[in-house]
Amino acid sequence: MVKKQTAGQKQLGKLAPKFAQLNDEVLFGEVWSREDKLSARDRSLITCASLLTQGAFPQLEAHLKMAKQNGVTKEEIVELVTHLAFYAGWPKAWSAFDLVKKVFGD
Repeated sequence: MVKKQTAGQKQLGKLAPKFAQLNDEVLFGEVWSREDKLSARDRSLITCASLLTQGAFPQLEAHLKMAKQNGVTKEEIVELVTHLAFYAGWPKAWSAFDLVKKVFGD
């Protein structure tokens, strides 16, 4: 079961209340909770891959933490980054590995 998300409200509730609501209630409340379609673990892998390819490293760090909570192993993340280095770019992989070390340890 996916934990209720409140990051949107906490970080953007005053500035962008509708965006915060969509983030917390729709993306994380409705989409992420559809575990009969994709598990939270699989959604984490997909999301981390997407964020890496975009170079969205602040968001990647947050989703690496979520992936770890959702049962994704360090070895799986290392393999994901290694594989995507050839498609997304070597520098993005280097940057992602710094985050992997930070979240999962050396």
